[in-house]
Amino acid sequence: MLLTVTCLGQFMVLLDNTIVGAALPDMQHRLHTQLTGLQWIVDAYVLLVAMLLLSGGIFADRFGRKRVYLTGVVVFTAASVLCSLAPSVGWLVAGRVLQGIGAAALSPASLALLAAAYPVPRERIKAIGLWAGFSGIGLAAGPVAGGVLTDAFGWSAIFLVNLPIGVILLLVGLRHLEEARNPSAPAIDVPGTVLSVLAVGALTYGLIEGGARGWTSPVILGGFAAAVILFAAFVAVEARCSAPMLPLRLFRQRLFTVSNTAMIVVGFALMGSSFFFSQFFVYVQGSSILRAGLQTLPASLAMVIVSPFAGRLAARYGFRIVVTTGLALAGLGLLALGMVHADTGYGNVWWRLGIVGIGFALTMSPLTGAAIEAVSPQEGGLASGISSTTRQIGAVLGVAVLGAIVRTRQSGGASFEAGIDSAFVAAGAITLATAVFTGLWLARSKPAEGSAAPQRSTDPDAIITSNEASVNSR
Repeated sequence: MLLTVTCLGQFMVLLDNTIVGAALPDMQHRLHTQLTGLQWIVDAYVLLVAMLLLSGGIFADRFGRKRVYLTGVVVFTAASVLCSLAPSVGWLVAGRVLQGIGAAALSPASLALLAAAYPVPRERIKAIGLWAGFSGIGLAAGPVAGGVLTDAFGWSAIFLVNLPIGVILLLVGLRHLEEARNPSAPAIDVPGTVLSVLAVGALTYGLIEGGARGWTSPVILGGFAAAVILFAAFVAVEARCSAPMLPLRLFRQRLFTVSNTAMIVVGFALMGSSFFFSQFFVYVQGSSILRAGLQTLPASLAMVIVSPFAGRLAARYGFRIVVTTGLALAGLGLLALGMVHADTGYGNVWWRLGIVGIGFALTMSPLTGAAIEAVSPQEGGLASGISSTTRQIGAVLGVAVLGAIVRTRQSGGASFEAGIDSAFVAAGAITLATAVFTGLWLARSKPAEGSAAPQRSTDPDAIITSNEASVNSR
């Protein structure tokens, strides 16, 4: 029962990641908003998840994994209802913020519950494999479910899906989940958490609003200046904190630094480009919302199918070869998408989406596995959590930057189609440049003795990758 409850909770969170993209065109029409509003609807959620993910795991360890998990379920479900009832973009963004807070508690707590319930490494790997499988199903089901629900009932229906799931999780969880905690868990880094949210939030504000208000506007320049000051304060606080949320010393390891830098680009290009998938099919090619949801499916399906093999390939051939190949494929796929136009038949589009999905599927778990191998065995869970956080930060910046590219092109007189093409090309070029970067610098390190099975991680594929690499190295 514990496995079912935790898997279903993670399914709900991952479903929300992709179901919203299918509803963006309907949100824009019914809420009378522009591209900037859509960016905030997506980034408000991702920003809170990114900045609170590490703290969520620590909260679960210190205050009880069952308590934090069920609190996350309640917050996420209530926020979903608020989103469905939102009369304006402002209320919807507020609801998305609350959803992000709930997800940042729910997701790491669900994995911590699994780790505590399955102390035997082999059984734990099987349980986490199922947990990851449910995650993949949520990602793949999102575009289709979003298209069907939005086409039939409007965008608000995509959030009401979470209501029955949340109620079931709460009732069953209260009865069947057992409390577990780690009395020796580190203290919560409140100053670091607050400064990180404010710094990335200020940067995101400048990037999203800059296209609408003007890049030289005092408000936008002030936002960028505040981001720099807040980031500097964050680094200073983390350097002096006895138990920092982000230990800066880890970045002295080249493997750790390179893998997390590449992970930022993965989040940037993947989330930034997928933000425009449904909009391209609806606004450029004239598809219905339902059809557009189905048309975006090749990317998520490719990721679901290929991801389970990425860790095995990395263990056999090394991180550098697999990650560089994946980034190169994803970059080429995005460049190919930048050449698609209104009259391009779908038969000449779906394979480009598939290549993008395959490429990114080959990168994520190996990059997290590389980050885990760069640190001591006791810090494997922390390294995995940081890797997931950097990917989410990249996602926030991807939606903001690629959206800014589209708006800037439109303000110069270009069409929305031309703006999207430029965004795809920019994402592809950055991804290809990162492929070269990782090919030169992502050397595979020798796995640390006993590095298998980190105790807590926010990325299940990373745990599996680390275990496979450790076993095959012996």
